Amino acid sequence: MEQCVTVERELEKVLHKFSGYGQLCERGLEELIDYTGGLKHEILQSHGQDAELSGTLSLVLTQCCKRIKDTVQKLASDHKDIHSSVSRVGKAIDKNFDSDISSVGIDGCWQADSQRLLNEVMVEHFFRQGMLDVAEELCQESGLSVDPSQKEPFVELNRILEALKVRVLRPALEWAVSNREMLIAQNSSLEFKLHRLYFISLLMGGTTNQREALQYAKNFQPFALNHQKDIQVLMGSLVYLRQGIENSPYVHLLDANQWADICDIFTRDACALLGLSVESPLSVSFSAGCVALPALINIKAVIEQRQCTGVWNQKDELPIEVDLGKKCWYHSIFACPILRQQTTDNNPPMKLVCGHIISRDALNKMFNGSKLKCPYCPMEQSPGDAKQIFF
Repeated sequence: MEQCVTVERELEKVLHKFSGYGQLCERGLEELIDYTGGLKHEILQSHGQDAELSGTLSLVLTQCCKRIKDTVQKLASDHKDIHSSVSRVGKAIDKNFDSDISSVGIDGCWQADSQRLLNEVMVEHFFRQGMLDVAEELCQESGLSVDPSQKEPFVELNRILEALKVRVLRPALEWAVSNREMLIAQNSSLEFKLHRLYFISLLMGGTTNQREALQYAKNFQPFALNHQKDIQVLMGSLVYLRQGIENSPYVHLLDANQWADICDIFTRDACALLGLSVESPLSVSFSAGCVALPALINIKAVIEQRQCTGVWNQKDELPIEVDLGKKCWYHSIFACPILRQQTTDNNPPMKLVCGHIISRDALNKMFNGSKLKCPYCPMEQSPGDAKQIFF
């Protein structure tokens, strides 16, 4: 990620210079246009079109031409500086990213079953993104058969999401009402938030929508128990319809970010009903690979330099532990710091009296007689005092 940050920093510098250069060009050219236009108007008024120019006016025109030339030269010089900044972005990319990543690939890792699973993951990703034609073409070329019932939910979800992005709530409301029982079972507030957004859209119409807003408020009745305060706020905003919600203490109801939030909430709850993860497995795997790749390239170089070719020859494991960050923590995992192995049900983590944690296998191997010395602190204790912990 440090490499990405470095390149992004250089890119931001270029964008900042482009923005400043654009403003400078616009301001400089506008000044020149105003200056030359005023000069032309002055000449026409004082001498006419066919009159000869006096020495004074000739001098003024010479100065005008010099000013135009100086401005153009300055803009050209500033433009050359931007070229150097753009080239630094390319150098930063070459320096921080390795274009050849074949060294960390393992031959034969994509067997028939693995290739089929990859194709299925890619097809599901395209379905999620609404790229149905691409998914169908991939199925045809790879010989993968997909049940039409698997595609239909994604078609509907993408149709609803596209409507939400243009602030059309009706399709999402119809879907939420038809799936109300399942949404309630998973403690979802999606339907209430959709009704809330529709009510707010009525408020934005002012007093002309007052009767319709009051009528629509009946939809809040099933949610009164869990969303009482939110409903009270919505009802209180009706007092300010005449002067406009944007000029009232309830202006926060018009926050545009809530439309992005409702898209995220809909995606999360809809995927939960379909038994799918919120994020595409392909996107998660790709992001994890981007994080892990620099460390793998480095360890591969070290292995080749020290001629330790037998260290990394397994297809299903890595030679080092790669920290993918909290975003990729989907379940709790504890690796024993002594044996360097992940704990299991048969080898659970054990908490020592001093507070340090090791695996049960490490505990059994370390105690001598009736005493155990903690590998991290000098405290001696009885192995029987260790307690199993659960994450």
